[in-house]
Amino acid sequence: MEAATHLKSLQALDMALRTGSLKDAAEALGITPAAVGQRIRSLETYLGIDLLMRSRSGLRATPELERALPDLQAAFTALDRVTKELDFQRIAEIHIVADPDWAELWLEPRLPEFRAENPNILFNINGEGDVRLRIGASDIRIGGEGVEGEALYEDRFVAVCTHENILRLDRHPAHAPLEGYPLLQLERRAGHAQAPEWTDWFDRFGMRESGLDRSYRYRSFRPLLEAARSGVGMALAPLSLALPDVTEGVLHIAFPDKSLPAAEPYRLRVRDMAEDRPQMRKFLAWLRSEVADTRTRIAVAPITG
Repeated sequence: MEAATHLKSLQALDMALRTGSLKDAAEALGITPAAVGQRIRSLETYLGIDLLMRSRSGLRATPELERALPDLQAAFTALDRVTKELDFQRIAEIHIVADPDWAELWLEPRLPEFRAENPNILFNINGEGDVRLRIGASDIRIGGEGVEGEALYEDRFVAVCTHENILRLDRHPAHAPLEGYPLLQLERRAGHAQAPEWTDWFDRFGMRESGLDRSYRYRSFRPLLEAARSGVGMALAPLSLALPDVTEGVLHIAFPDKSLPAAEPYRLRVRDMAEDRPQMRKFLAWLRSEVADTRTRIAVAPITG
């Protein structure tokens, strides 16, 4: 095992012990829980011993690790201190961990404009980008469920489809326009708990009498919206991510008088002292301006809740 791999594995181990779970460690490191687990297992395989065990309070060190634990914790505490002291060396880098759908469909389409005006600012978003992922906490964390910090905007879920599919609604009973209609929605899983489902829609608005839980399910919003654009059916989607398609007339809001709120607003958390850097202040000012525009467009959209 190479030294660099050792370091990543030890970092994953240290963060898992600090946070008490692979999920929280993954959030802090900007990688997936599976990647955290894999790094720790690779170290256990290399050493031939178990390093972690589960308890009621979360993950804790095994007896074999206990003897080395003070040195491990002291080493990464020192590394964190060095990272903060030498942060000026990365003054033009911005490391972001964000909800993957939001990063792909909201942030990345807008980012080229900022990059054109600020070509010297480099990004790493969810582990990929202009620069390699660095050790330590990200500069910015953005998401809905589980993220504490500044509220950016509250999203609303709307029913969207092509114009041709809106015309098809006339073929269905007036009291149940979605009866037998092909429905598209996000697969419910960890990280997507804030996304309502069609069953939530029918509980609130009716509009269908049978097959209430019958739908095509997608793992992320990009393929969901692509399917809606292709005319596969009616998608239940967050307005902030569907706005480009709605604005261009590619997709239409089928029921302007009906929408469902997201369970949590998108929130922004900035690492301590990160906002002291001028490049970070410039990016955050731009981000908040774009967020304000999105908030306004959601507010003036022809929908009600």
